[in-house]
Amino acid sequence: MTFARTIRVALRSLLAHKLRSFLTMLGMIIGVSCVIAMVSMGEGATGAMKANLTRLGANLLSVRPGSARQGHVQTGNVQTLVIGDAEALATLRGVIAMAPEATGSGQLKHMSENMRAAVVGTTPSYSGIRNLDVESGRFLEEHDLQLRRKVVVIGAEVARRLFQGGTPLGSAIKVGGVNYEVIGVLAAKGEAWASPDERVFVPLTTAQKSILGQDWLTGVTLKCENEDVMPEVQKAIEGVIRERHKIPEGEDLDVQIMNQREWIDSIRQAVGVMTVLLTGVAAVSLIVGGIGIMNIMLVSVTERTREIGVRKALGATRLDILKQFLVEAAVIAAIGGLIGLAVGAGGSYAFVRSRGWEFVLPTPAVALAIGFSGGIGILFGIFPAVKAARLDPIEALRYE
Repeated sequence: MTFARTIRVALRSLLAHKLRSFLTMLGMIIGVSCVIAMVSMGEGATGAMKANLTRLGANLLSVRPGSARQGHVQTGNVQTLVIGDAEALATLRGVIAMAPEATGSGQLKHMSENMRAAVVGTTPSYSGIRNLDVESGRFLEEHDLQLRRKVVVIGAEVARRLFQGGTPLGSAIKVGGVNYEVIGVLAAKGEAWASPDERVFVPLTTAQKSILGQDWLTGVTLKCENEDVMPEVQKAIEGVIRERHKIPEGEDLDVQIMNQREWIDSIRQAVGVMTVLLTGVAAVSLIVGGIGIMNIMLVSVTERTREIGVRKALGATRLDILKQFLVEAAVIAAIGGLIGLAVGAGGSYAFVRSRGWEFVLPTPAVALAIGFSGGIGILFGIFPAVKAARLDPIEALRYE
């Protein structure tokens, strides 16, 4: 019997028991759809994180207080970075812009509206480095720092919550109980790590003296000429910090230096671990589905014992019977896999689009999921197929 005819016979057998065939496929559908959805959503999340970091500025190096041995950067109370360090780093070859930061949090109030937000003391160069667009008014200028003016540039979300659709420009808001004039409102950036939409920006000198009461920095952001020079600049930063902070070679620096590639790699690694764990759980569904296929095929062999005997009496070989039942198992798994692919891709598309992410459906993941489901079908179909092929035709014909 030809392969095409074998497939037709398999399809007729499956259509004769539609509900049972569908329930058998269900394990495959759930498994494949979960694998596809997890991988696709993981890729979408990684892409969104990367895009958000890029929107906040390209070719950036971030220097933060705190030893790498601590496992995290402590910026709230570590006093190892000062404005002199930032100015020294700005002179390094390959660095085209520098923005020091002194960041804390403060209670903001306008009329009856109030909220808590991050307060960033910085310099005029911050907007260019971080790709911040001013929707109305202006950003900080050099004379604001020199005069320690009580002026503030607010993010889009801060403007929305404090002014409820009103005009912030020229109005006063209280930052920590002190009035600050709103001189600018930033254009919305959307959801992102450390989104400027929920931050306010004041002159660095004002923040250090009047709001935070500190003379150290919580960070320095450096913009490099391009990605190629970033490793060289990073080494140069280490040299400057060792020299200025008198840290001998071999000892840990008292600052951490991070670049965007490391942030992206960290995000991708975290998302990847979660994707692997969830995909592993989904793979269990595929195995359960395979067991379901084996059970149903065993039932089918028992039900069709007489049919097998007739076919063998008419000249069908063991190989013909073996192929028939293997093809039936593979067809169940393949159809279940295709339906699962459609369900998983559709569900993932709906989710990522609702989040505003880019939809990504990796071809290797699709091939792996479909191939694995087909392989599971064949693997768990072997035992029933062999059992059918070994039936004695005389005994089979006597079966009631």
